[in-house]
Amino acid sequence: MPSNIQRCGWAGSDPLYQQYHDREWGVPCRDDRTLFEFLILEGAQAGLSWITILRKRDHYRKVYDQFNPQKVARYNASKVEQLLADPGIVRNRLKVMASITNAKLFLDIQAEYGDFASFIWRFVDDEPIINHWPSLQQLPATTPESDAMSRELKRRGFKFVGSTICYAYMQAIGMVNDHTLDCFRHRELLDSA
Repeated sequence: MPSNIQRCGWAGSDPLYQQYHDREWGVPCRDDRTLFEFLILEGAQAGLSWITILRKRDHYRKVYDQFNPQKVARYNASKVEQLLADPGIVRNRLKVMASITNAKLFLDIQAEYGDFASFIWRFVDDEPIINHWPSLQQLPATTPESDAMSRELKRRGFKFVGSTICYAYMQAIGMVNDHTLDCFRHRELLDSA
């Protein structure tokens, strides 16, 4: 990709960040395994930078059984201790325990709706919200949609699903296109819709 390409300012110069920005962020996703992965990673990110999580992502995939929610839902005390001893992930007991709780609840939603995608995408009426932000400073941290998602997930017992985390999740899985207007991906995602 040409070095003079215009990206959202947050993508910076880190190749890992740029690759994530160029290939994943804001791309509508309806694959339940990927939706589960981002649910766990966004929760792990709380209080940390996203680049920290991206650098640990491959290791998370390995130790979290490729983010298979059926397997994560069955993690026991021994597996929790193993995860908490692993420097390749965020070693926070509350976050690890939340990932197991969230896996069980994720499976409940799949059973209720047929898949998690059908449940989660209804918060945007099954269509991505296309924003037109001239600058990063205008991007919100929360929206009425992320507030509603957070309330419903919390009501169901999910952990680490505050409105700010939910909005970051919505951005990651393409429920919203928050690429700035000067970013090449804003137009590409519009053209591919």
